[in-house]
Amino acid sequence: MDVKEAIEKRRAYRAFAPAEIKPELMDELAAAARLMPSCFNNQPWKFVFARSPEALGKVHACLSKGNEWVKGASLIIAAFAGKDYDCVIKDREYYLFDLGIAVGSLLLRATELGLVAHPIAGFDNEAVRKALGIPEGNQVITLINVGAKGSDLSALTPYQSAQETGPRPERLALANIYSVDAYDERLAVKPQR
Repeated sequence: MDVKEAIEKRRAYRAFAPAEIKPELMDELAAAARLMPSCFNNQPWKFVFARSPEALGKVHACLSKGNEWVKGASLIIAAFAGKDYDCVIKDREYYLFDLGIAVGSLLLRATELGLVAHPIAGFDNEAVRKALGIPEGNQVITLINVGAKGSDLSALTPYQSAQETGPRPERLALANIYSVDAYDERLAVKPQR
């Protein structure tokens, strides 16, 4: 699978089937993140891979309502960083950008390996940080839920089920995501929900 194919196949499914999470798999995912660029090569990204039933249970307790489906994931990756790990240039805190690049690479590698990797924002950052022993000063930006694609939709809401079985959610037109030489008002368009 090439990068373009992985980008096109990547989808944030919610229905998981169990996946065997071996150390080699975790190494593969972390290695994909590790090779990404960062400001002055600071590599601010850090990850805690919650794999054991105990660690998964601790993370499950931190989820927001509506994310009960996460309990089907075989692995939950807490992606975090702190601004002290990276460049801060005036008001630009690069750790957020650099972590995002690393997470994107990890998602594509998971897709290439035949897995679903679904990042979420629906959790209590401070609770996850404490549950996994992540030091103060770090922000958990996302939880990446990893598993095999499943077909059991019972843990999903009707809205989530429709997204799971329907076509990929519509993306903005290219004209709404980039312009050339100057800002264009078409960039202000937001996706319809």
